[in-house]
Amino acid sequence: MIVIVGAIIGALIGLQNARKAQGDLKDRAQYAAVGAIIGALVGLFATIGLEKLL
Repeated sequence: MIVIVGAIIGALIGLQNARKAQGDLKDRAQYAAVGAIIGALVGLFATIGLEKLL
């Protein structure tokens, strides 16, 4: 669940960054994809960390 939320938030942040840079549709898609990957990885590590603590 944390991974999915992280991916969605990452994609939205990436999309926002592409809009600030005035990128076209391809730029926005690439920024959103990279943001989603980074967000999913952060969510994955957070999930692993929480599982180790509990």
